[in-house]
Formats: sequence, structure tokens, C-alpha cells
Amino acid sequence: MGANFSDLVHRSPDSSQILLTFHSTAKWKAYFDAYKETNKLMVIDFMATWCIPCKYTEPVIRECAAKYTDVEFIKLDVDELMEVAQAFQVQVLPTIILIKNGKVVEKVIGPKREELQKLIEKHRN
Repeated sequence: MGANFSDLVHRSPDSSQILLTFHSTAKWKAYFDAYKETNKLMVIDFMATWCIPCKYTEPVIRECAAKYTDVEFIKLDVDELMEVAQAFQVQVLPTIILIKNGKVVEKVIGPKREELQKLIEKHRN
């Protein structure tokens, strides 16, 4: 993924874990196209700033990102990247999608910490 994605990276203030955020479909597509060639698990949190349940999901995502440092965690705002949300058939917020080798392997609706952790454990290796 030789491109410079430093303008896309948001570092959590309370952790060294990186949560990537994208603000353009083109940058997302470039990153995703390169990433899907790897065997690494990707967890995408589809959210919106106005969504109250999404605010409950954020600490769950941050906790998982801190625990599973071998997994890529992405946060996508559906208002900014509506086409991406539609491509992944996101209909309810928050939706968390797990992707491996460019394919959706699991979907979690809402801030379900235990379910998300089980699915990450299942697919991360």
C-alpha cells in the first residue's frame, strides 16, 4: 500500500492504536483495493455524527482496536461516504462490517461488544 495515507489517519488520544477515517470515496477505494490483497482482518464502523447509538459504539470500537492490534479498524461516516455505505448495503446505524480478503465475512448491528469480540477472534487468523 505504498501510498501516503497520513492525511487519513486519526490517532486515538488514549491509545497508540490507529483508527483510519476517510473523507473521500476515491481515497477509500484506493486504500481498500490495496488492502483487500492482504489476509488481514478489517473492521469497518459505519456511523454518523448525529446518530446517538453510534456514540455508544465508539468506545466498543476503541476497546477492540486497543485489544486487537493485528486488526485494521476503520471509521466511515455514512453522510460523507454514502456510496460506500450503499455498496456495503448499510441500512441501519451503527453497522460494523468485518472484511477479510476483500469480502464481507460478518455484520454486527449496534454496540454489541461480546458479539463483535467473538467474531474478531473467529476471523482474525
